[in-house]
Amino acid sequence: MNIAPVKTHRELVNQRQPGQGMPGELFGREDIFDTDVDIFFTKHWILVGVTADVAEPGDASTIDIGKSSIILVRDDDEQVRAFRNVCRHRGARLKDAGKSTVGMLVCPYHQWTYDLDGSLKHAAHMGKDFDSKCRSLIPVHCKVVGTHIFVCLGDNPPEDISVLEQTMAARFAPYDLTNTKIAFESEIIENGNWKLVMENNRECYHCAATHPELTASFLPEDFGFCTDGMGEDSLLALEEYFQRNTNAQTNWESQGHLCAPVEYLDENAVTQFRTQRLVIAGHGESQTIDTKVACTKLFGNLTRRDLGDTHMWTHNSWTHVMSDHAVISYIIPLAPDKTLVRSKWLVHADAVEGVDYDRQTLTEVWMATNQQDANLVAITHSGTQDPAYSPGPFSAFTESYVDQFSRWYAARLAAHGV
Repeated sequence: MNIAPVKTHRELVNQRQPGQGMPGELFGREDIFDTDVDIFFTKHWILVGVTADVAEPGDASTIDIGKSSIILVRDDDEQVRAFRNVCRHRGARLKDAGKSTVGMLVCPYHQWTYDLDGSLKHAAHMGKDFDSKCRSLIPVHCKVVGTHIFVCLGDNPPEDISVLEQTMAARFAPYDLTNTKIAFESEIIENGNWKLVMENNRECYHCAATHPELTASFLPEDFGFCTDGMGEDSLLALEEYFQRNTNAQTNWESQGHLCAPVEYLDENAVTQFRTQRLVIAGHGESQTIDTKVACTKLFGNLTRRDLGDTHMWTHNSWTHVMSDHAVISYIIPLAPDKTLVRSKWLVHADAVEGVDYDRQTLTEVWMATNQQDANLVAITHSGTQDPAYSPGPFSAFTESYVDQFSRWYAARLAAHGV
């Protein structure tokens, strides 16, 4: 009996035909998953939280990523810092995953005690020759952009995070996103590979049929369409929508609100991202069922409700910022077939639930959408592991960003020698 040799990661990536999906083994194999975590979630910048996770000095948030664990803290100087969650004595974890408030970081094993700047302050029974200055917590590269906390666990973080910083700082500035609080957060463990989660997020081919709550506020056609088979009424409605989009963007730009898409996505990009401001349908105010604001206390000093949806994608996150609230989601891979999707709904720091906003109205669109996407990812992952699976063609009209993601994935693997 002849047994076919196991293909390498590179052979499987090269097997993908232009304009088609990835081979199923790239989604299901443990060794490929381990390499993905090492490259895409260790050596690249990833989103791991928001400033409201560590709102006050002493607030800590611990995040596990593969075999690694990091602690985000806000120090006494109000700076957000990130450290490896590893005691410098014998390696014990300092904190369990989740949030807490601390005066100092104390190892539960032998009570080595660290200040919020990472310096070792107390280590009993180590003798007079012990140099505590050599045993500070290991820092992690950390950047705050708007409210987004990005980290890179690698020794040589990609320098092109500066492109994202410069682009998004100007777009986020009017919202004063550091002056926000988390009104609600959720976690979903999706039964699918992390790449399938991101592929699903990169297209809206599926939106009209599966996201009735979300499509109340925007058209799937914002992310590509083919006019073949469209009736005259549909074409007219589409033309009217895009004219409205053009008029709104012209008006926004005249008031200093940046709108034009910025795509830093090709194979030469390391810190991949995309941003654009889109018109919201209906009343044009927010991503809610009735398309009106969910929170009457707007971000920053804003007075206009109809500022559309400023979105941002990265390779592990997606963000939607409206005048009244923001929804920020990011992923952490858990296993070849398990991906954690963590979402946070932000409102103005002074907004009061029951007075300025109703939680259900605020969250119902993306709570429904996230669960719908989780179901789609699960059936797709299951199908890609079927022996009968053969990658099909992408729609050039609606799935161009999925094809681009596949090309970027292959380019980044090659850049790291895979």
